[in-house]
Amino acid sequence: MTPDDELFAKPERRGITLPAWLERAISIGIVTADKEVARRQRLTNVATFAAMSNAGSHLVSNALHDFDGMMVIHLYNALMVILELFIHRLHRRGPNAGAVALLSLVIAGNCFVVAMLGRDSGLQVYFTLAGGILFLIGIENWRLWLPFMAATFMALIAALFLISPHGLIVPEDAEIRRSLAIQGMLNAILINAVMIFYALTALRRTQNEVEAALGRSDALLEILLPALIAERLKANPSKPIADRLDDAIILFADLVGFTTASHRLPPDVIVAYLDDLARAWDDNCADHGVQKIKSIGDSYMVAAGIGEAGSDGAVRMGRFALAMIETQKARAALAGHRLDLRVGIHRGVATAGVIGRTRMGYDLWGDAVNTASRMESTGLPGRIHVSRAFHDATCEAFRFEARGTVALKGIGEAETFFLLGEKPAP
Repeated sequence: MTPDDELFAKPERRGITLPAWLERAISIGIVTADKEVARRQRLTNVATFAAMSNAGSHLVSNALHDFDGMMVIHLYNALMVILELFIHRLHRRGPNAGAVALLSLVIAGNCFVVAMLGRDSGLQVYFTLAGGILFLIGIENWRLWLPFMAATFMALIAALFLISPHGLIVPEDAEIRRSLAIQGMLNAILINAVMIFYALTALRRTQNEVEAALGRSDALLEILLPALIAERLKANPSKPIADRLDDAIILFADLVGFTTASHRLPPDVIVAYLDDLARAWDDNCADHGVQKIKSIGDSYMVAAGIGEAGSDGAVRMGRFALAMIETQKARAALAGHRLDLRVGIHRGVATAGVIGRTRMGYDLWGDAVNTASRMESTGLPGRIHVSRAFHDATCEAFRFEARGTVALKGIGEAETFFLLGEKPAP
């Protein structure tokens, strides 16, 4: 299992990063904690900036072409810029207040300017941006989107078939209409590109956040459960995890004298000692391919033979137990006390499953678990006490010392052994 600190340290995928000043500008006026609403309001701000830039560019170009003759249009463009400056203030009024105000202003304003300058101005091209309304309103608010879409559609039809070609302002000036048509098409392309670019940027950012959250969720699941069990739970969360393990190898370990040594020690010293030791044993689990089941205080439970193919689980468990002892020997003393580890191992039949709704955990029950626990409790400090079943499964790989018959509480008399080490290679 990958250690938790490595799992959570995985770098998060990042999308396009906008400059900080631009992010602040796009987020102006947004106070909601709802991420979806905030995303739509940011898109509304982007659309507002685009509308202001569009009106400003027309104001400048029209004023340079004919300042006096197009004064009504100049005033209209200036008023649009001023009104759009206050759109962001409406975000506090409701999730779609700013978007509704902006859309109403743009649709009504564009109807006015097309009527004034005629369809030859080509300014009705801005009505073709109506699809972008969904970015501002959201697909879940399609009932609110439909009236705006219908109004834009009718305005476009009216501009194409009911508005005169030359309009009411400087009707004889064909040059300004040709210029406006070109400028309108270019601006429409730019507005469309800006809206789509930012929408896709926001989508990519959201996807990255979801992937990061899913990765952390999967990482946490892998920490709490064995890898194979975690995969089964993710594949079918509603199906209970309940297995019969015909060849489970169970290990219990306990620090001898820990309670006495830790008496009156500060909590941070006790926790630091146990955390350092448990992390080292977790690394041993990963090195030897066994599964940590749980740790309770200074007790540690490990299993092998969980959903595995092959019969080397007992050998791996033996090697893990030896590594555990060596790891403990390398630890510094706790408050002047050199602590020994008492280990017990048994091989047999067990039941395994995931229980609980909150803080659920994977656990094992049955005779194999009980016997392994008794092997630990009747063992000796610094030694690995194993059952006959474990001895017989691994006698070709390890050296043992016969202990004789031991009375196990609730189980009866049993022949047991001490695991000494691996046999030298032939």
